[in-house]
Amino acid sequence: MTVIFSKKCEIGLQAALFLSTEEENGLFNAEQVASKVKQPKEFVSKVLQTLTYDGIVASKKGKNGGFSLAKPAKEIRLIDIVKAIDGESVFENCVLGFPDCSNNKPCPVHETWGKIRDEAYEMLKRETLADLKEKSIEKLSML
Repeated sequence: MTVIFSKKCEIGLQAALFLSTEEENGLFNAEQVASKVKQPKEFVSKVLQTLTYDGIVASKKGKNGGFSLAKPAKEIRLIDIVKAIDGESVFENCVLGFPDCSNNKPCPVHETWGKIRDEAYEMLKRETLADLKEKSIEKLSML
């Protein structure tokens, strides 16, 4: 379980990483993706639909249909997936949930969390699916 992302976002990241490792091999149906990321098919289907709506994943209907990346893996940044599923509020709101947390009225972890949050955001902006392909192949083989 992740600290800052929803389960849906976590699965979206895993599904997109899987599709990036198989970029040249065509389409994968939701059942195949779900099997690879070890999650329920219905949940994975909903996540893939969200990513399709946001132009990260492409879908083809029909007997020989399935899902693939909508553009090259080198053009899809991790932040694109996070924005599509969870939005950017995790990078804007107080990690402890205080509504009036700010630099003027900081929560107990405001300064520490701010640094971690900013570093995480920059990493997600920098890393593409292509950058993580080899590590993803290794990790997905362990699932």
